[in-house]
Amino acid sequence: MKYKQPLSFLAALIACFLTASALTAAVQSNTYSESYPAVVCPPTLNGLTSQISISSRKTQFQRLENRSTKTIPFNSLRFPVSKDSLVISAQGVTPVVWQSRAGSWAGGAICAGPTSSQWFIGGTANVTTRGRLVLTNSGLSDAIVDIQSYSENGKQPIKSVNLKSKSFMQLSLDSLAPGDKSLAIQVVPRSGRVNAFVIDEQGAGLKALGGDFVNSFPNTAKSIVIPAIPNQLPKKGQKTSTSHTLRILAPGDVNTNFTLELLSADGRFTPVGMSSRSIDAGVVTEISFTPNISASAFAVRITSQDPIVAAISSSVTINGHKDFVWSTATPELAPMTIAVTGLSPLISFAGDSIAVKVEAKLVNGKTVKAVVKGSDIATWRPPANSRSITIVATNKQVFAGALVASSNGYGFFPIQNGSVLTRVEVPSSNIRVLNP
Repeated sequence: MKYKQPLSFLAALIACFLTASALTAAVQSNTYSESYPAVVCPPTLNGLTSQISISSRKTQFQRLENRSTKTIPFNSLRFPVSKDSLVISAQGVTPVVWQSRAGSWAGGAICAGPTSSQWFIGGTANVTTRGRLVLTNSGLSDAIVDIQSYSENGKQPIKSVNLKSKSFMQLSLDSLAPGDKSLAIQVVPRSGRVNAFVIDEQGAGLKALGGDFVNSFPNTAKSIVIPAIPNQLPKKGQKTSTSHTLRILAPGDVNTNFTLELLSADGRFTPVGMSSRSIDAGVVTEISFTPNISASAFAVRITSQDPIVAAISSSVTINGHKDFVWSTATPELAPMTIAVTGLSPLISFAGDSIAVKVEAKLVNGKTVKAVVKGSDIATWRPPANSRSITIVATNKQVFAGALVASSNGYGFFPIQNGSVLTRVEVPSSNIRVLNP
Protein backbone atom coordinates (compact mmCIF):
# COMPACT_ATOMS: atom_id res chain seq x y z
CA MET A 1 0.00 0.00 0.00
CA LYS A 2 2.84 2.35 0.83
CA TYR A 3 4.33 1.87 -2.69
CA LYS A 4 1.08 2.66 -4.51
CA GLN A 5 1.43 6.46 -4.31
CA PRO A 6 5.02 6.65 -5.72
CA LEU A 7 4.07 4.26 -8.53
CA SER A 8 1.03 6.40 -9.40
CA PHE A 9 3.24 9.51 -9.43
CA LEU A 10 5.81 7.80 -11.69
CA ALA A 11 3.10 6.64 -14.10
CA ALA A 12 1.65 10.15 -14.29
CA LEU A 13 5.11 11.58 -14.94
CA ILE A 14 5.76 9.13 -17.80
CA ALA A 15 2.35 9.94 -19.29
CA CYS A 16 3.16 13.65 -19.21
CA PHE A 17 6.45 13.08 -21.05
CA LEU A 18 4.74 10.99 -23.74
CA THR A 19 1.97 13.55 -24.22
CA ALA A 20 4.48 16.40 -24.48
CA SER A 21 6.49 14.48 -27.08
CA ALA A 22 3.37 13.79 -29.13
CA LEU A 23 2.29 17.42 -28.99
CA THR A 24 5.76 18.57 -30.01
CA ALA A 25 5.63 16.33 -33.08
CA ALA A 26 2.09 17.47 -33.89
CA VAL A 27 2.80 21.21 -33.85
CA GLN A 28 5.87 20.98 -36.06
CA SER A 29 5.09 22.56 -39.43
CA ASN A 30 7.04 23.11 -42.59
CA THR A 31 7.48 26.59 -44.06
CA TYR A 32 7.41 27.06 -47.82
CA SER A 33 8.56 29.79 -50.17
CA GLU A 34 6.45 30.31 -53.31
CA SER A 35 7.58 32.11 -56.45
CA TYR A 36 7.20 32.20 -60.23
CA PRO A 37 10.47 31.24 -61.96
CA ALA A 38 11.39 33.36 -64.97
CA VAL A 39 10.21 32.06 -68.36
CA VAL A 40 12.31 31.98 -71.54
CA CYS A 41 11.34 32.93 -75.10
CA PRO A 42 13.19 31.72 -78.20
CA PRO A 43 15.68 34.01 -79.96
CA THR A 44 14.97 35.56 -83.36
CA LEU A 45 17.17 33.87 -85.96
CA ASN A 46 18.50 35.50 -89.13
CA GLY A 47 15.79 36.48 -91.61
CA LEU A 48 12.92 36.11 -89.13
CA THR A 49 10.81 38.70 -87.36
CA SER A 50 9.44 38.15 -83.88
CA GLN A 51 6.98 39.72 -81.45
CA ILE A 52 6.14 38.68 -77.90
CA SER A 53 2.63 39.21 -76.53
CA ILE A 54 2.61 40.59 -72.96
CA SER A 55 -0.37 41.19 -70.67
CA SER A 56 1.11 44.18 -68.79
CA ARG A 57 3.51 46.97 -69.75
CA LYS A 58 5.06 46.68 -66.29
CA THR A 59 6.23 43.10 -66.87
CA GLN A 60 10.00 42.89 -66.35
CA PHE A 61 12.53 41.21 -68.64
CA GLN A 62 16.24 40.92 -69.41
CA ARG A 63 18.12 39.75 -72.47
CA LEU A 64 19.53 36.23 -72.19
CA GLU A 65 23.16 37.11 -72.96
CA ASN A 66 23.19 40.12 -70.64
CA ARG A 67 25.47 39.13 -67.76
CA SER A 68 23.70 41.58 -65.43
CA THR A 69 20.69 40.48 -63.38
CA LYS A 70 18.98 43.84 -63.82
CA THR A 71 15.51 43.73 -65.40
CA ILE A 72 13.55 46.45 -67.16
CA PRO A 73 9.83 46.83 -68.01
CA PHE A 74 8.54 46.15 -71.52
CA ASN A 75 6.48 49.37 -71.69
CA SER A 76 4.57 47.67 -74.50
CA LEU A 77 1.95 44.94 -74.87
CA ARG A 78 3.59 43.50 -78.02
CA PHE A 79 7.35 43.66 -78.00
CA PRO A 80 9.52 43.14 -81.13
CA VAL A 81 12.65 41.01 -80.61
CA SER A 82 15.53 41.64 -82.99
CA LYS A 83 17.83 38.77 -81.97
CA ASP A 84 18.49 37.70 -78.39
CA SER A 85 16.30 35.37 -76.37
CA LEU A 86 14.40 37.10 -73.56
CA VAL A 87 14.08 35.99 -69.93
CA ILE A 88 10.79 37.29 -68.52
CA SER A 89 9.47 37.67 -64.98
CA ALA A 90 6.00 36.63 -66.11
CA GLN A 91 4.46 36.28 -62.61
CA GLY A 92 1.84 33.71 -63.56
CA VAL A 93 0.95 35.02 -67.04
CA THR A 94 2.29 32.98 -69.98
CA PRO A 95 3.73 35.12 -72.81
CA VAL A 96 3.33 33.97 -76.42
CA VAL A 97 5.93 34.54 -79.15
CA TRP A 98 4.92 34.87 -82.81
CA GLN A 99 7.65 34.50 -85.44
CA SER A 100 7.47 34.73 -89.21
CA ARG A 101 9.40 34.95 -92.45
CA ALA A 102 7.85 37.52 -94.78
CA GLY A 103 5.68 35.94 -97.44
CA SER A 104 6.64 32.40 -96.38
CA TRP A 105 5.41 31.21 -93.00
CA ALA A 106 4.46 32.13 -89.44
CA GLY A 107 4.14 30.21 -86.17
CA GLY A 108 3.64 30.59 -82.45
CA ALA A 109 5.06 29.13 -79.24
CA ILE A 110 4.66 29.79 -75.55
CA CYS A 111 7.47 31.15 -73.38
CA ALA A 112 7.95 28.78 -70.46
CA GLY A 113 10.21 27.78 -67.63
CA PRO A 114 12.73 24.97 -68.10
CA THR A 115 11.59 21.34 -67.84
CA SER A 116 13.35 18.04 -67.29
CA SER A 117 12.32 16.66 -70.71
CA GLN A 118 10.89 17.98 -73.99
CA TRP A 119 9.56 15.93 -76.92
CA PHE A 120 9.36 17.53 -80.38
CA ILE A 121 7.39 15.56 -82.99
CA GLY A 122 8.04 17.38 -86.23
CA GLY A 123 10.73 18.53 -88.60
CA THR A 124 12.76 16.81 -91.29
CA ALA A 125 16.43 16.16 -91.96
CA ASN A 126 16.36 15.63 -95.73
CA VAL A 127 17.44 17.98 -98.54
CA THR A 128 14.38 20.25 -98.10
CA THR A 129 15.13 21.14 -94.50
CA ARG A 130 16.09 24.55 -93.21
CA GLY A 131 14.96 23.66 -89.72
CA ARG A 132 16.83 24.29 -86.48
CA LEU A 133 16.86 23.05 -82.93
CA VAL A 134 17.52 26.02 -80.63
CA LEU A 135 18.89 25.45 -77.12
CA THR A 136 18.95 28.21 -74.48
CA ASN A 137 20.65 28.15 -71.08
CA SER A 138 19.31 30.94 -68.87
CA GLY A 139 21.19 29.69 -65.81
CA LEU A 140 24.42 31.03 -64.32
CA SER A 141 26.30 27.74 -64.79
CA ASP A 142 27.21 25.78 -67.91
CA ALA A 143 24.80 23.08 -69.11
CA ILE A 144 25.08 19.62 -70.64
CA VAL A 145 22.20 18.58 -72.89
CA ASP A 146 21.43 15.14 -74.33
CA ILE A 147 19.56 15.03 -77.65
CA GLN A 148 17.95 11.73 -78.63
CA SER A 149 16.56 11.59 -82.17
CA TYR A 150 14.31 9.07 -83.93
CA SER A 151 13.36 8.79 -87.61
CA GLU A 152 11.73 6.40 -90.07
CA ASN A 153 15.02 4.51 -89.87
CA GLY A 154 14.84 4.02 -86.12
CA LYS A 155 16.65 5.35 -83.09
CA GLN A 156 19.66 7.55 -83.84
CA PRO A 157 22.90 7.88 -81.83
CA ILE A 158 22.51 10.20 -78.87
CA LYS A 159 24.12 13.63 -79.25
CA SER A 160 25.44 15.55 -76.22
CA VAL A 161 26.30 19.24 -76.34
CA ASN A 162 27.80 21.72 -73.88
CA LEU A 163 26.05 25.05 -73.53
CA LYS A 164 27.63 28.04 -71.82
CA SER A 165 25.74 29.95 -69.16
CA LYS A 166 23.43 32.76 -70.32
CA SER A 167 23.67 31.78 -73.98
CA PHE A 168 21.89 30.01 -76.82
CA MET A 169 22.97 27.83 -79.72
CA GLN A 170 21.27 26.44 -82.82
CA LEU A 171 21.71 23.03 -84.45
CA SER A 172 20.58 22.22 -87.98
CA LEU A 173 18.00 19.43 -87.99
CA ASP A 174 19.90 17.61 -90.74
CA SER A 175 22.78 17.10 -88.29
CA LEU A 176 20.57 14.87 -86.11
CA ALA A 177 19.56 12.23 -88.68
CA PRO A 178 21.14 13.22 -92.02
CA GLY A 179 18.92 12.49 -95.03
CA ASP A 180 15.94 11.17 -93.04
CA LYS A 181 12.46 12.61 -93.60
CA SER A 182 10.50 12.12 -90.36
CA LEU A 183 11.98 13.35 -87.07
CA ALA A 184 11.08 12.99 -83.42
CA ILE A 185 13.43 14.60 -80.91
CA GLN A 186 13.78 14.30 -77.15
CA VAL A 187 15.84 16.95 -75.34
CA VAL A 188 16.98 16.05 -71.80
CA PRO A 189 19.23 18.48 -69.87
CA ARG A 190 21.72 16.87 -67.51
CA SER A 191 22.48 20.23 -65.89
CA GLY A 192 21.66 23.88 -66.37
CA ARG A 193 18.47 25.89 -66.84
CA VAL A 194 17.68 24.74 -70.38
CA ASN A 195 14.81 25.45 -72.77
CA ALA A 196 14.60 24.00 -76.28
CA PHE A 197 12.68 25.19 -79.35
CA VAL A 198 12.29 23.63 -82.80
CA ILE A 199 11.62 25.55 -86.02
CA ASP A 200 10.64 23.38 -88.99
CA GLU A 201 11.31 25.39 -92.15
CA GLN A 202 11.45 23.83 -95.60
CA GLY A 203 12.44 24.92 -99.09
CA ALA A 204 13.47 23.60 -102.48
CA GLY A 205 16.23 25.73 -103.95
CA LEU A 206 15.00 29.32 -103.83
CA LYS A 207 11.38 28.22 -103.38
CA ALA A 208 9.98 28.42 -99.83
CA LEU A 209 7.75 25.50 -98.78
CA GLY A 210 6.53 26.95 -95.50
CA GLY A 211 7.46 26.51 -91.87
CA ASP A 212 6.21 26.46 -88.30
CA PHE A 213 7.23 26.13 -84.69
CA VAL A 214 7.05 22.57 -83.37
CA ASN A 215 5.76 22.95 -79.83
CA SER A 216 6.97 20.46 -77.24
CA PHE A 217 5.26 17.91 -74.99
CA PRO A 218 6.91 16.89 -71.69
CA ASN A 219 6.56 13.10 -71.75
CA THR A 220 5.11 10.04 -73.44
CA ALA A 221 1.59 8.82 -72.58
CA LYS A 222 -0.87 6.06 -73.45
CA SER A 223 -3.57 8.62 -74.24
CA ILE A 224 -2.97 12.04 -75.81
CA VAL A 225 -5.23 14.74 -77.25
CA ILE A 226 -4.34 17.16 -80.04
CA PRO A 227 -7.10 19.76 -79.59
CA ALA A 228 -6.69 22.23 -82.46
CA ILE A 229 -6.05 21.13 -86.06
CA PRO A 230 -6.86 23.48 -88.97
CA ASN A 231 -9.05 22.19 -91.78
CA GLN A 232 -9.31 24.56 -94.71
CA LEU A 233 -12.44 23.74 -96.70
CA PRO A 234 -12.19 23.41 -100.49
CA LYS A 235 -12.95 26.53 -102.46
CA LYS A 236 -15.27 26.61 -105.42
CA GLY A 237 -13.89 24.35 -108.13
CA GLN A 238 -11.65 22.39 -105.75
CA LYS A 239 -12.42 18.75 -104.95
CA THR A 240 -10.45 18.13 -101.79
CA SER A 241 -9.86 19.98 -98.54
CA THR A 242 -6.76 20.17 -96.36
CA SER A 243 -4.50 17.11 -96.24
CA HIS A 244 -3.13 15.99 -92.87
CA THR A 245 -0.28 13.73 -91.81
CA LEU A 246 -0.13 11.94 -88.47
CA ARG A 247 3.42 11.45 -87.18
CA ILE A 248 3.61 8.98 -84.30
CA LEU A 249 6.33 7.22 -82.30
CA ALA A 250 6.40 4.52 -79.63
CA PRO A 251 9.90 5.09 -78.18
CA GLY A 252 9.89 1.96 -76.05
CA ASP A 253 11.25 -1.49 -76.90
CA VAL A 254 7.94 -3.15 -77.82
CA ASN A 255 5.73 -2.72 -80.90
CA THR A 256 2.30 -1.35 -80.08
CA ASN A 257 -1.17 -0.67 -81.49
CA PHE A 258 -2.99 2.66 -81.47
CA THR A 259 -6.45 3.98 -82.29
CA LEU A 260 -7.20 7.53 -83.46
CA GLU A 261 -10.59 9.17 -82.88
CA LEU A 262 -11.45 12.34 -84.78
CA LEU A 263 -13.56 14.91 -82.89
CA SER A 264 -15.38 17.62 -84.83
CA ALA A 265 -18.63 19.52 -85.02
CA ASP A 266 -19.77 16.82 -87.46
CA GLY A 267 -19.39 14.15 -84.79
CA ARG A 268 -16.85 11.64 -83.53
CA PHE A 269 -15.49 8.83 -85.70
CA THR A 270 -12.39 6.76 -86.43
CA PRO A 271 -10.89 7.37 -89.90
CA VAL A 272 -10.27 4.36 -92.12
CA GLY A 273 -7.05 2.59 -91.17
CA MET A 274 -6.77 4.31 -87.77
CA SER A 275 -8.31 1.58 -85.61
CA SER A 276 -5.95 -0.70 -83.70
CA ARG A 277 -3.15 0.06 -86.14
CA SER A 278 0.24 -1.48 -85.41
CA ILE A 279 3.49 0.54 -85.34
CA ASP A 280 7.07 -0.59 -84.78
CA ALA A 281 8.90 0.41 -81.62
CA GLY A 282 11.50 3.14 -82.01
CA VAL A 283 10.46 3.94 -85.60
CA VAL A 284 8.70 7.17 -86.59
CA THR A 285 5.56 6.33 -88.59
CA GLU A 286 3.59 8.72 -90.81
CA ILE A 287 0.00 8.21 -92.00
CA SER A 288 -1.82 10.65 -94.31
CA PHE A 289 -5.56 11.24 -94.17
CA THR A 290 -8.14 13.72 -95.50
CA PRO A 291 -11.30 13.76 -93.35
CA ASN A 292 -14.59 14.57 -95.03
CA ILE A 293 -15.87 17.12 -92.53
CA SER A 294 -17.40 20.60 -92.81
CA ALA A 295 -15.69 22.08 -89.74
CA SER A 296 -12.75 24.51 -90.03
CA ALA A 297 -11.02 22.93 -87.02
CA PHE A 298 -11.04 19.50 -85.41
CA ALA A 299 -9.28 17.51 -82.69
CA VAL A 300 -8.00 13.95 -82.31
CA ARG A 301 -7.64 11.60 -79.37
CA ILE A 302 -5.01 8.86 -79.72
CA THR A 303 -4.94 5.86 -77.38
CA SER A 304 -2.31 3.16 -77.31
CA GLN A 305 -1.31 0.05 -75.39
CA ASP A 306 2.10 1.60 -74.68
CA PRO A 307 3.35 5.18 -74.20
CA ILE A 308 3.54 7.22 -77.42
CA VAL A 309 4.15 10.73 -78.70
CA ALA A 310 2.45 12.20 -81.76
CA ALA A 311 1.65 15.35 -83.75
CA ILE A 312 -0.27 16.25 -86.91
CA SER A 313 0.99 18.30 -89.85
CA SER A 314 -1.63 20.12 -91.92
CA SER A 315 -1.20 21.85 -95.27
CA VAL A 316 -2.74 25.34 -95.53
CA THR A 317 -2.81 28.20 -98.04
CA ILE A 318 -2.35 31.81 -96.94
CA ASN A 319 -2.52 34.76 -99.35
CA GLY A 320 -1.83 32.48 -102.30
CA HIS A 321 1.24 30.71 -100.89
CA LYS A 322 1.45 27.31 -99.25
CA ASP A 323 2.30 26.82 -95.60
CA PHE A 324 1.96 24.02 -93.05
CA VAL A 325 1.02 23.81 -89.38
CA TRP A 326 2.26 21.43 -86.67
CA SER A 327 -0.54 20.74 -84.18
CA THR A 328 0.81 19.08 -81.05
CA ALA A 329 -0.58 17.38 -77.97
CA THR A 330 -1.37 19.48 -74.90
CA PRO A 331 -1.68 18.67 -71.18
CA GLU A 332 -5.05 18.71 -69.47
CA LEU A 333 -6.45 22.23 -69.19
CA ALA A 334 -6.16 23.99 -65.81
CA PRO A 335 -6.85 27.53 -64.52
CA MET A 336 -4.23 29.87 -66.02
CA THR A 337 -3.68 33.16 -67.87
CA ILE A 338 -2.03 33.53 -71.28
CA ALA A 339 -1.15 36.75 -73.15
CA VAL A 340 -2.59 37.12 -76.68
CA THR A 341 -2.06 40.78 -77.59
CA GLY A 342 -2.24 41.23 -81.36
CA LEU A 343 -3.00 37.59 -82.17
CA SER A 344 -6.81 37.12 -82.17
CA PRO A 345 -6.57 33.31 -81.85
CA LEU A 346 -9.31 30.77 -82.38
CA ILE A 347 -9.33 28.66 -79.20
CA SER A 348 -10.37 25.04 -79.67
CA PHE A 349 -11.45 22.98 -76.64
CA ALA A 350 -11.64 19.18 -76.86
CA GLY A 351 -13.16 16.68 -74.42
CA ASP A 352 -16.12 14.40 -73.82
CA SER A 353 -17.94 17.11 -71.87
CA ILE A 354 -16.70 20.70 -72.15
CA ALA A 355 -17.62 23.41 -69.64
CA VAL A 356 -14.99 26.13 -69.41
CA LYS A 357 -15.38 29.56 -67.83
CA VAL A 358 -13.12 32.10 -69.56
CA GLU A 359 -12.34 35.80 -69.25
CA ALA A 360 -10.73 38.10 -71.82
CA LYS A 361 -9.01 41.24 -70.56
CA LEU A 362 -9.05 43.95 -73.21
CA VAL A 363 -6.40 46.52 -74.02
CA ASN A 364 -8.62 49.25 -72.54
CA GLY A 365 -8.79 47.41 -69.20
CA LYS A 366 -12.32 46.05 -69.56
CA THR A 367 -13.12 42.36 -69.04
CA VAL A 368 -15.33 40.13 -71.19
CA LYS A 369 -16.62 36.89 -69.65
CA ALA A 370 -17.91 33.76 -71.39
CA VAL A 371 -18.76 30.12 -70.73
CA VAL A 372 -17.78 27.65 -73.43
CA LYS A 373 -19.83 24.45 -73.45
CA GLY A 374 -20.09 21.47 -75.75
CA SER A 375 -19.17 17.86 -76.32
CA ASP A 376 -16.21 16.50 -78.29
CA ILE A 377 -15.11 19.96 -79.50
CA ALA A 378 -16.07 23.61 -78.95
CA THR A 379 -14.44 26.79 -80.25
CA TRP A 380 -14.27 30.36 -78.94
CA ARG A 381 -12.59 33.46 -80.29
CA PRO A 382 -11.79 36.26 -77.81
CA PRO A 383 -12.35 39.89 -78.86
CA ALA A 384 -9.74 41.20 -81.32
CA ASN A 385 -8.41 43.77 -78.82
CA SER A 386 -7.75 41.22 -76.04
CA ARG A 387 -4.48 41.46 -74.16
CA SER A 388 -4.92 38.19 -72.21
CA ILE A 389 -7.34 35.33 -71.67
CA THR A 390 -7.86 33.57 -68.36
CA ILE A 391 -9.17 30.05 -67.84
CA VAL A 392 -11.15 30.72 -64.66
CA ALA A 393 -12.56 27.21 -64.19
CA THR A 394 -12.80 24.02 -66.22
CA ASN A 395 -14.08 20.50 -65.81
CA LYS A 396 -11.71 17.55 -66.01
CA GLN A 397 -10.26 15.95 -69.14
CA VAL A 398 -10.55 19.07 -71.30
CA PHE A 399 -7.70 20.11 -73.61
CA ALA A 400 -7.16 23.34 -75.54
CA GLY A 401 -5.05 24.79 -78.34
CA ALA A 402 -4.99 27.99 -80.38
CA LEU A 403 -4.95 28.56 -84.15
CA VAL A 404 -3.78 31.90 -85.56
CA ALA A 405 -3.87 33.17 -89.15
CA SER A 406 -1.62 36.08 -90.13
CA SER A 407 -0.55 37.74 -93.37
CA ASN A 408 2.60 35.58 -93.54
CA GLY A 409 1.24 32.20 -92.46
CA TYR A 410 -0.79 30.01 -90.16
CA GLY A 411 0.29 28.77 -86.72
CA PHE A 412 -0.64 26.80 -83.61
CA PHE A 413 0.29 27.12 -79.97
CA PRO A 414 -0.89 25.11 -76.95
CA ILE A 415 -3.09 26.59 -74.24
CA GLN A 416 -1.01 25.55 -71.25
CA ASN A 417 0.65 27.22 -68.31
CA GLY A 418 4.21 28.27 -69.01
CA SER A 419 4.59 30.34 -65.83
CA VAL A 420 3.98 27.88 -62.99
CA LEU A 421 4.08 28.71 -59.28
CA THR A 422 6.80 26.68 -57.56
CA ARG A 423 6.93 25.78 -53.88
CA VAL A 424 10.21 25.25 -52.05
CA GLU A 425 10.53 24.15 -48.43
CA VAL A 426 12.40 26.66 -46.28
CA PRO A 427 14.81 25.01 -43.79
CA SER A 428 13.83 25.63 -40.17
CA SER A 429 16.24 25.86 -37.25
CA ASN A 430 16.21 22.98 -34.78
CA ILE A 431 18.22 22.74 -31.57
CA ARG A 432 18.74 19.03 -32.27
CA VAL A 433 21.06 19.98 -35.14
CA LEU A 434 23.47 21.40 -32.56
CA ASN A 435 22.60 19.01 -29.73
CA PRO A 436 21.53 15.64 -31.14
